[in-house]
Amino acid sequence: MKIGELARLAGCPVETVRYYEREQLLPAAIRDQNNNYRHYDKRHLEQLVFIRRCRSLEMTHDEIRELLAARSQPDAGCSAIDGLIQAHLEHVRTRMAELQALEAELNDLRGRCDAARATRHCGILHELDHQAPPAREPTAAHGSHVAGRLHGSDVSGSV
Repeated sequence: MKIGELARLAGCPVETVRYYEREQLLPAAIRDQNNNYRHYDKRHLEQLVFIRRCRSLEMTHDEIRELLAARSQPDAGCSAIDGLIQAHLEHVRTRMAELQALEAELNDLRGRCDAARATRHCGILHELDHQAPPAREPTAAHGSHVAGRLHGSDVSGSV
């Protein structure tokens, strides 16, 4: 199948397929010698769907590489996979705590506003102008996880 069909079957843009190939998450396609078109098979589709599922769970490319390597060894033990998922779960919990703290801070800030006032008397703007920044800075939960992302995406808003 050509790249457009692979992308359609996997539910992602063509650029996402190219991106995963460049990142070496997806094996390179066989090139047609006549027109240089990429040709993919069922194995590519299965792997692309697997990658997209992992990305929907906010897994990093390195985590996905580990899972792909484990997937290629069906008779090996799965304790490393369990450990990877446990570590990822801890990163998710950390991010959730960060988001809850952010929510509380925004609620506090929002409580300083009286919509009936003129902007020059806005409590929110006053707090933002005069309050010291919080001790915490928005940080990624780990590795290449991106702080502030609610849904994993790589290219064109697709996962």
